[in-house]
Amino acid sequence: MHHHDEVIGAPVPVVSVRPVTLSAAPGRGDGLHVRVSAPVTGEALPVIVFSHGFGQSLDAYAPLVDFWAAHGFAVVQPTHLDSRTLNVTPDDPRYPEIWRSRVEDLTRVLDQLDLVEAALPGLAGRLDHSRIAAAGHSWGAQSVSMLLGARVLDAEGAEGAEGTEGAAGAAAIGGTDLSDPRVKAGVLLAVPGTGGADLTPFAAEHFSFMNPGFAQLTTPTLVVAGDKDQSALSVRGPEWFTDAYTLSPGPKSLLTLFGAEHSLGGISGYTSTETTDESPERVALIQQLSTAYLRTALGVDPSSFAAVSAATARSAGAIGRLDSKE
Repeated sequence: MHHHDEVIGAPVPVVSVRPVTLSAAPGRGDGLHVRVSAPVTGEALPVIVFSHGFGQSLDAYAPLVDFWAAHGFAVVQPTHLDSRTLNVTPDDPRYPEIWRSRVEDLTRVLDQLDLVEAALPGLAGRLDHSRIAAAGHSWGAQSVSMLLGARVLDAEGAEGAEGTEGAAGAAAIGGTDLSDPRVKAGVLLAVPGTGGADLTPFAAEHFSFMNPGFAQLTTPTLVVAGDKDQSALSVRGPEWFTDAYTLSPGPKSLLTLFGAEHSLGGISGYTSTETTDESPERVALIQQLSTAYLRTALGVDPSSFAAVSAATARSAGAIGRLDSKE
């Protein structure tokens, strides 16, 4: 895989600061801690808000975050309540609503971009608040998909706190809408698929929020799935992780990585112990395609994605396939 410097630019040095404490939603407790990363040069930087997978934190996913920042993005990574660094246990009253608090964390970051800018020396005045993307991995992709328009169907259950009437009303109009118009594009990495009968009994009992409706996922999005990603949460095969692409309207693109499992080659860290399918080539392809995709989807460079897609088709046939629909 050649470096596409001519398309997405040569990398520049990156600076980051952690932890930056933002205000969290009422009842969440704990300040909302984020890491902010940005290139040392460049103006009007587009923004990526990144949602980590289960148990991770603002310190994870350096292979993606470093690459994005080196190629002209400011990246903000919150630590969600499920992070192992916070040790929120199942008997904590906040635990059943962590799925919702994750989405609130992401919207609170967007609400406080001025604080984000002020937190990193030299960043003030360099963010383009009109060009915002959201990206996430695994549970983080599920969280991000809701900002992009995916619904959580019947999330409150029949015995929801508001009584059955509120839940039934939400279900009738297609589930809880937590979409955010500030987010103009998305990248969903190993995003869980549909719920209901597609879940194992354990998942259906413990993760009732994993019942997405993708019909309203209208924001332009790149979905990345591994064709060997067999989830313990689903009775279906690896194609479960392509539902966000196949069941949503366009414009969408799907990168299928051959032989990849849930870490997609090792995106969660440079020396990640969770990676069972380590592949620098897969990670490089995700880095380059996601960067080009977001540059085009956010209007930074209209030709970037087409150029990298063409190069991918020529050189990456052995490791992945790219599909798109308008």
